[in-house]
Amino acid sequence: MEPKEKLQSSYINYVLLNGEQPKSVFVFARENELSEEEFYNYFGSFEGIEQAVWKDLMSLTIGEVKNQEVWPEYSAREKVLSLFFSFFELLKSKRSFAAFNLGKQRRSMGSPKVLQGLKGEFERFSTEVLQEGLESGELMDRPLLSKRYKDALWVQFGFVLNFWLKDTSAGFEKTDEAIEKGVNVTFDLFQRSPIDNLFEYGKFLAQNSGIKMPF
Repeated sequence: MEPKEKLQSSYINYVLLNGEQPKSVFVFARENELSEEEFYNYFGSFEGIEQAVWKDLMSLTIGEVKNQEVWPEYSAREKVLSLFFSFFELLKSKRSFAAFNLGKQRRSMGSPKVLQGLKGEFERFSTEVLQEGLESGELMDRPLLSKRYKDALWVQFGFVLNFWLKDTSAGFEKTDEAIEKGVNVTFDLFQRSPIDNLFEYGKFLAQNSGIKMPF
């Protein structure tokens, strides 16, 4: 096991067994047969370890789903569904840590600080997949709104994460249902709808009949 991975694993074990962070970097490093200076070669703080755990899990998930043979054949919707299902499957192995770590985060309107690295990975993935969907015509390219699609997916991810933390169903089957329903509803909103047809009809009338439209 690489030193970085060993430190992550040791940290997770420590907080779960003790219910708190180690008293100091010096003590934690010594327990892992490292000097304090060597610890800082890998992480700047305990919070840095926590962020890395989440970010690495998302990076691992993205790598795994993209390596699927069927990946190039997937639609944008299917790619996002695959990411969600795969991520929460991998997260099962760290459920106790996830509950502890997110439970101690301060409540705020924004995303928990510990998820910042994960969010960056998630948004890069989402931007890539959504752009593919826009170019293929699977998704509706709407002025201004299209750029916000990735934000809608992030909100959906946050909802599922909170749902999963409270899910007590066997095998977390309720979470699987929440993923399927939530992602599908979100993508339904990204696709062409009767409102889009009405909007385009209104523009057509405005351009060809002299009728002034309010947009």
